[in-house]
Amino acid sequence: MTQPPRKQGMRINEMITNSEVLVIDAEGEKRGIINIENAIALAEAAGLDLVEVSPNATPPVCKVLDYGKLRYQEQKKASEARKKQKTIDVKEIKMRPNIDTHDYEVKMRSVSRFLGDGDKVKVTLRFRGREMAHRELGEALLHRVRDDTQEIAKVESSPKLEGRQMIMVIAPR
Repeated sequence: MTQPPRKQGMRINEMITNSEVLVIDAEGEKRGIINIENAIALAEAAGLDLVEVSPNATPPVCKVLDYGKLRYQEQKKASEARKKQKTIDVKEIKMRPNIDTHDYEVKMRSVSRFLGDGDKVKVTLRFRGREMAHRELGEALLHRVRDDTQEIAKVESSPKLEGRQMIMVIAPR
């Protein structure tokens, strides 16, 4: 017997199509395999719903419970899961190849703060004018950034030149 296409959610009461189901009552005790009409009558006598909790079992398992309360608890659980999940942002730090030591230290404090917050950091090194002739200085600076953040981060994409910019992405460990 093929199952009809299911809508989103669990089947309740008259939506359950099987002729016999394994029933678990409101107290959590097994009532055994019961005819579907008797199972629905049992649920209505308790003032609750008959909810199909395991449709793929043979016979399907149905529980006598308050369906509205069950849906409310599932929504609360889903919203809690959404609250707890962390989205990873990519923060960008821009530098120049001939950056001064104090400026470099300020940028590195920002980098370590971003990594501590769990965000990825995209270090962009912009070349202007004749600085393009000395790309090795820029590469040395990005290697210095990599070495300074080695304990707290790993290099996700190594330094590569894109036009007049050299880009490296580092992610927290």
